[in-house]
Amino acid sequence: MIIAVDGPAASGKGTIARALAAHYRLPHLDTGLLYRAVGLTLKRAGGDPASEADAAAATGFADGLLVDPELRTEETGALASRVSAHAAVRAALMARQRAFAHQSGGAVLDGRDIGTVIAPEADAKLYVTASPRVRAERRAREMEGRGLAADIDAMEAEIIARDARDMGRSNAPLAQADDADLLDTSELGIDAAIQRAIALVEARVKRHHIE
Repeated sequence: MIIAVDGPAASGKGTIARALAAHYRLPHLDTGLLYRAVGLTLKRAGGDPASEADAAAATGFADGLLVDPELRTEETGALASRVSAHAAVRAALMARQRAFAHQSGGAVLDGRDIGTVIAPEADAKLYVTASPRVRAERRAREMEGRGLAADIDAMEAEIIARDARDMGRSNAPLAQADDADLLDTSELGIDAAIQRAIALVEARVKRHHIE
């Protein structure tokens, strides 16, 4: 079974995807980490995120980079959003993601174009979202939990700008697949959001069996 979980930054999609993977005993891939790894590799090489050639050259990173804590910084997240707009970067990472999705038994993948581009044939698709303010508050709590200062207003502005970039790019924009179930987590706690996600997947899988 393949489960696609899409949505904007800090919507809760990663937490939900990990919970679904644990519930169904499936491997999980946070595809955003791949783009963050490209952004971080580019930064360390002194490349220009606006240059498609520089960004494409940064796609050959080793898997070991995916556990680097610097991937989780706001700066790296912003770089990921910029490099992901390049068609050459998306093409280079597509095979990696598709191979993960189609491994024996299936998988859970979360990102921004899983249900629309990477695995449009997924058995269940969720589009997880929340208001920009709620997402900024969540990011701020994460940062404060790591002992870092957080400016919620600035983070909200960055989230809105990032959404605009991700939704407005010509190549694989962030979008809800036509057959994806919408899950707005603005007013939901973690446990409630996870239970709702499981219920949506169960209902989708049952419909597939009936059809």
